[in-house]
Amino acid sequence: MTTTVRIPQRLEQALARYCVETRRSKSEVIIELLENRFTAESPIKTPYELACEAGFVGALSLDENAAENSRNAVRAAVARKHGRSPE
Repeated sequence: MTTTVRIPQRLEQALARYCVETRRSKSEVIIELLENRFTAESPIKTPYELACEAGFVGALSLDENAAENSRNAVRAAVARKHGRSPE
């Protein structure tokens, strides 16, 4: 199967240098990299998955009135600053 991929010039140059150094074709190198990526024993985890495992996701629990309480506190602070009574 033939696949065409456009890569930045810096990667093309690095790939070409690597192929010359290792005396391998571009196809061989790219196939090896793809096989390593897709057959890895432990797949690379996303930042979200890592955060879930570390306990960061869902670690903050707010009461159901948190937004209302914050809004009221801001209104009261602004009213105090300007010498008005909070509404």
